[in-house]
Amino acid sequence: MLLLLALLLAVAAPTALAGGERTPTLVFILAGQSNMGGRGGATVGGRWDGRVPPECASSPRTLRLSPGLQWEEAREPLHAGIDVGNVLGVGPGMSFAHAVLRSHRVPRGTVVGLVPCAQGGTPIASWSRGTDLYDRMVARARAAVAHGKPKLAAILWFQGETDTIRREDALAYAGRMEAMVRDVRQDLAMPNLLFIQVGLATGQGRFVDLVRKAQTAVRAPNLRYVDAKGLTVANDNTHLTTQAEVRLGAMLADAYLATLH
Repeated sequence: MLLLLALLLAVAAPTALAGGERTPTLVFILAGQSNMGGRGGATVGGRWDGRVPPECASSPRTLRLSPGLQWEEAREPLHAGIDVGNVLGVGPGMSFAHAVLRSHRVPRGTVVGLVPCAQGGTPIASWSRGTDLYDRMVARARAAVAHGKPKLAAILWFQGETDTIRREDALAYAGRMEAMVRDVRQDLAMPNLLFIQVGLATGQGRFVDLVRKAQTAVRAPNLRYVDAKGLTVANDNTHLTTQAEVRLGAMLADAYLATLH
């Protein structure tokens, strides 16, 4: 009985490097702008309210790649030190990880590694190949799978609010998104890397419908679409509330799990 218990604990425990650093088995990139970075509970008074719902609680089976490229136990705000110059709150990443780990579709003992890369207020042109944000995302993705045997499972992408300000940016969105997907896959040598794109719930300009139309027009293999429209928006009319971010995380998890066979 004791031997069986020890084996069960070993299976459930996070893997580790020789130096003791825990490593994930399943890695997800979180990229885009503020609603991916997380503003849940952070839209009033210039500070985060500090409330962490149970769906976003820290866990030894959910890790984050730190700004210094080290794996650490993930906790809210997940994008601390990454989405710089902004007041950060709850995003979709933690609830996504918990939902994935609850599923019988992933192997027992799976450890999720989240790689935050989002930066608030950025148009998609700032994520094209050769930009600082693009280069940072690719570098962090490579670092995330450099040790052990983690699998880079998907890029979760929620961005476009800034592209609603100018009509020309809205009209160019689909082409820019397709180019970014193509370039990332090429630079990571993963031609079929899964992208899960989130359709806008809000925007900073008057061309929200144009960007949403462009998002559904993006053509790329192994691209999934999750629609955030209808989720609760905070009093700033731009960012999702904490509970909306929790719900979005579960929706993203459903989209990912649906790709597993």
